[in-house]
Amino acid sequence: MRFWLARLFGTVANQMLMVALAWQMYDVTGSAWDLGLVGLFQFAPQLAMTLPAGHVVDRLHRGSIFAACMVAQSLAAMLLWFAISGQFATRELILGVSVIFGVARAFQLPAQQAITPLLVPQFLLVRAIALSTSSVQAAVICGPALGGVLYTFGPEVVYASGAVLLLLAFVLTLFVRYTHVPTHVANTLRSIFAGVSFVWAHKALLGAMSLDLFAVLLGGATALLPIYARDILQVGPVGLGLLRAAPAVGALLMSLALTRWPLQRKVGLRMLSCVAVFGVCMVVFGLSTNFVVSLAALAISGAADNVGVVIRLTLMQLETPDEMRGRVAAVNTIFIGASNQLGEFESGATAALFGPVGSVVLGGVGTLLVAVGWIWLFPALSKRDRMVRSS
Repeated sequence: MRFWLARLFGTVANQMLMVALAWQMYDVTGSAWDLGLVGLFQFAPQLAMTLPAGHVVDRLHRGSIFAACMVAQSLAAMLLWFAISGQFATRELILGVSVIFGVARAFQLPAQQAITPLLVPQFLLVRAIALSTSSVQAAVICGPALGGVLYTFGPEVVYASGAVLLLLAFVLTLFVRYTHVPTHVANTLRSIFAGVSFVWAHKALLGAMSLDLFAVLLGGATALLPIYARDILQVGPVGLGLLRAAPAVGALLMSLALTRWPLQRKVGLRMLSCVAVFGVCMVVFGLSTNFVVSLAALAISGAADNVGVVIRLTLMQLETPDEMRGRVAAVNTIFIGASNQLGEFESGATAALFGPVGSVVLGGVGTLLVAVGWIWLFPALSKRDRMVRSS
């Protein structure tokens, strides 16, 4: 329960800070390209550090690593808070802080993913993952909405609140107890890249991870939400918070449904179908000029995406031995980072070329094509019937 609360507080804080960071960057520069750079400056260090981080997670106490990441992000939030007060919150500082968040998340995500199987018995793992994603999605709902409301009182209020929540997450994590059995693999490149080799050898897992990567990379529109909120839908920072929260509302409802009714059969086809639904929703969102329609499209996209998240995480935990979980989770983190942070850069770059509407619509169409293509490229995934493979 303590770790559940720590993840909840940490995710709420992170979502609040991302809303403030994006809105402040757009206020400072008014540039879609710079909005994309915020994502790129988080992704680049995360990409460089994640595989070594997975190796560290398998050797050291995972709870301590997670706690250290909470402290690092809290200090970054405090720096932004002081920058606003001292009137030196420049474009360059925002990009520099984005790097700090990227490095911290490189260690945070593998650590938190590798802890979960140690806290619950295997027969409860599917429900535990669904419940865990529901708490994260609840935080993703509250975080952006709270961040948008607090931003009306000034960005420094958001940064201060985020710093406090991250410190609370740090304290809670210090009281998480589990049996830590470190792996004693050598510090070699082969060991660091062992997670990559493992995922490559398990085609259903590779297909699930890469499907999520390309779907969100092409179809995600998070980086462009400030443009939609201010220029297209004209709903201001509060509306921006609601737009960012809408996918999480759908994901939360789907998580609760999956907790009550776990996926049993045809999990591969269900995942591919939900990716196709996600692509359709992004086309609708891209073309919409109605705030309610836009919120509905984002909510449905979040519900569809959450099915893939639960399937991917469950397959990863069930098929990976504990001594490899940190390194395999690190590979998954790279896929997540590429789909989210690099996707934000892709959105900003294509929006600079084709406009925000063209960027989102083209991305949604691309996601549909990926869903169809993965049926042929990864038959092990499309034919996967149950979470646990038959003997």
